[in-house]
Amino acid sequence: MNHTLITHSILRWAVLVLGVWAVLSALFAVLSKREYKSSDNKINLFFMISCDIQLLIGLILYFTGMWFDKVKSGMGAVMKDPAERFFAVEHALMMIIAWLLVHVGRSMVKRADTDAQKHKRTLIYFGIALVIILAMIPWPFRQPGIARELFPTF
Repeated sequence: MNHTLITHSILRWAVLVLGVWAVLSALFAVLSKREYKSSDNKINLFFMISCDIQLLIGLILYFTGMWFDKVKSGMGAVMKDPAERFFAVEHALMMIIAWLLVHVGRSMVKRADTDAQKHKRTLIYFGIALVIILAMIPWPFRQPGIARELFPTF
């Protein structure tokens, strides 16, 4: 198996753990009206960095693997096959959108005037990004051709 794909599959867990942590922290902070702490900033930063690394590895996989070649050879065939469409178009596009939401959200949090605004913006932007990420992971219960193992075997 491709070592880059294995790394990409393992790193998803860091992205998910950090994303859930950031979103739950923001949710509890909004509910309790807690101040925005340096720990909130750090978890948001770590979530963003994990997304950056994951995107970089994903782009390497996309452009050095078969998906980009399939897109170049004809979108019609790619769009007709659900598994090819998922990886060549849907997964890639939606994960880039999630990555953008994380970056825009982090920027919006930095620009917020109050602690409440910071927590709410974190919750909104990171929450939407996390939902997209969860929806676009090739979980084992997805249809054949898309489904991947929870933990890759070496």
